[in-house]
Amino acid sequence: MFVLDHVSITVPDLALARPFYDATMAALGVDKVYDRADAIGYGVRCSAREDYHTFLAIYESAEANTDPRRHWCFKASTRPQVVAFYEAGLAHGGTDDGPPGLRAHYHPTYFAAFLKDPFGNRVEAVCHRGE
Repeated sequence: MFVLDHVSITVPDLALARPFYDATMAALGVDKVYDRADAIGYGVRCSAREDYHTFLAIYESAEANTDPRRHWCFKASTRPQVVAFYEAGLAHGGTDDGPPGLRAHYHPTYFAAFLKDPFGNRVEAVCHRGE
């Protein structure tokens, strides 16, 4: 069972966040589906026929929250995608919060990378598969 249908991340400046999220989502093979003045969206929305998708929205908000215990983890199909996510994020205004590598304390093949977006939101990409 998939737990999340969609999630929203808030940032105080969407123009500054756009290059970071465009690059990291592209590295994971996730399509941008809209780009408005107040929000950008990635992924596929669910429908009556296909209820297994996940959707991400990035909204501009003066009330953006960067609580250090909160983060969003995105699925990667391969370990190279995790590395590409990390490198794309660093190249587009993100900062390191944990380089690509195994996190065996979660499980033996948990391969992840952690970043902070340009505003301090914590994001992660993970591949659960072995090599």
